[in-house]
Amino acid sequence: MLANRLIACFDVKDGRVTKAQQFQDNIDVGDPAELADRLYRDDVDEIVTYDIMASAQKRQIDLDMVRRIAHRTFVPLTVGGGIRSLEDMHLVLRAGAEKISIDSMAVRKPEIITQGSKEFGRQCIVLSMQVKRVEKTASIPSGYEIAIDGARTFTGMDAVEWARRGQDLGAGEIVVNSIDRDGTGEGYDLEITGLITEAVSLPVIASGGAGRISHVSDAFGIGATGAIVSSMLYSPRVEHNLTVEEMKEQLGELGERVRPVHSA
Repeated sequence: MLANRLIACFDVKDGRVTKAQQFQDNIDVGDPAELADRLYRDDVDEIVTYDIMASAQKRQIDLDMVRRIAHRTFVPLTVGGGIRSLEDMHLVLRAGAEKISIDSMAVRKPEIITQGSKEFGRQCIVLSMQVKRVEKTASIPSGYEIAIDGARTFTGMDAVEWARRGQDLGAGEIVVNSIDRDGTGEGYDLEITGLITEAVSLPVIASGGAGRISHVSDAFGIGATGAIVSSMLYSPRVEHNLTVEEMKEQLGELGERVRPVHSA
């Protein structure tokens, strides 16, 4: 059985890592390359970075930022934000990314998932989903709706159905970002994360809401193979941040299979 992954996710705005709560009120955290270097040395398993304003500003992703992070880390790097074409994907991969994350553009142009999968392999394409709990309807039977544009635009799409379609189109991994839980420290939305792990055969990453080690263990328990733990690592809103080593030690005590730290 493969070990589960602890993943740091950077929301980058104006060249700085920020931390939001429910996709709002971003607080400055620091320089992305410096933070990536620290977390890499602390044995984080993967890093994801989103240029969160690139799509809204209709500009290319900050490739210099990608290069600086890739130069200082040697763990899988996933990059998203402002990726609109195969050429954009080529540029990001050449800059040092190993995987491409697509979100809003995947909804607007679903064929980009298939194009990327055919060009680079399924393992390179990550479908990131912003999900919000809503009333169950005929069109949204799961009770979770897909949003795009940083949770500013709601699509009327059912989250579970979109996950299934994303898999069929060629995505190799799915990130489930809970808008309701983002930055709250109240735990991941296990209901929608579990529904999606049951609906697809792809690796699923839980995102949004981790505040305690038990939350991470809960996500692994319902089938997620990775967990984004940014708030626990470096959020200014958290009274006591943990190191990756502390997280892995505590998860090991709970019986979770995680990758060892270098010093282990």
